[in-house]
Amino acid sequence: MTRTATVNYHVRKPERQAFRLDAGGIVGNLISPELAPTNVTVFDERAVGVATTFADASVAFTTCPTEVTSFADAGDWQPTYDRELTALLRDEIDAQEVIIFDHTVRIDDPYADRKPARNVHSDYSVDGAKQRLIDILGADRAAEWSEGNYAFVNVWRPVDAPINSAPLGFVLPESVAEEDWILLDLIYPDRLGQILGLAANPDHEWIYMSKMTPDDVAYFNIFDNQGRPSIAHSALDMIEDPTIQTIRKSIESRTLVRY
Repeated sequence: MTRTATVNYHVRKPERQAFRLDAGGIVGNLISPELAPTNVTVFDERAVGVATTFADASVAFTTCPTEVTSFADAGDWQPTYDRELTALLRDEIDAQEVIIFDHTVRIDDPYADRKPARNVHSDYSVDGAKQRLIDILGADRAAEWSEGNYAFVNVWRPVDAPINSAPLGFVLPESVAEEDWILLDLIYPDRLGQILGLAANPDHEWIYMSKMTPDDVAYFNIFDNQGRPSIAHSALDMIEDPTIQTIRKSIESRTLVRY
């Protein structure tokens, strides 16, 4: 089964482009480069019972209930959740070491500090990933990890209610041409980063899992130093059931793994 959704692709330009996050010192204030809203056809894996695999597509979906009942700002839930995600990644992708370094709760509300990312992107460029490795581990330990196979893997889960609007969609890497990627700067108040934006291409093959519940997770590759493709992703502007009024809420956890 396929659905139609709207996504915001990046636009190729001769000059370097950038996102400015928490611009002007205002938490949640985002200044974005130009984006191109585009209608895309999205393949629903749940509807047809076909599942991508992490090995073949850099993304997979699984059922992984959590003991955490509230992802409140206090963070008392983090040790429990980190243990669960560590076990998940060891079981699902055979990660030998897992470092979980960031959790972001996103709420699809105009007043939320962190809203769903509505641009087609992947979280790190090559240089951005190398710098983030050093940021997390320090130069000496980063050099040690670089001698083997390391990767950045994200784990995404709905919070509070099944996803009825703005689900997370992915572009299958085999459908992406190298020239589709655009290098983008991330400008934070206290640091710089780099990500990859994606320009539109009619060959792109989009997938998602419909009606994901808080017991479901998606785990996907953002960067792998031995060449596993990074997967482009974005919130999809679409609604499953117009009679349901729940707001999309999710938690995204960024992890560094060593194989």
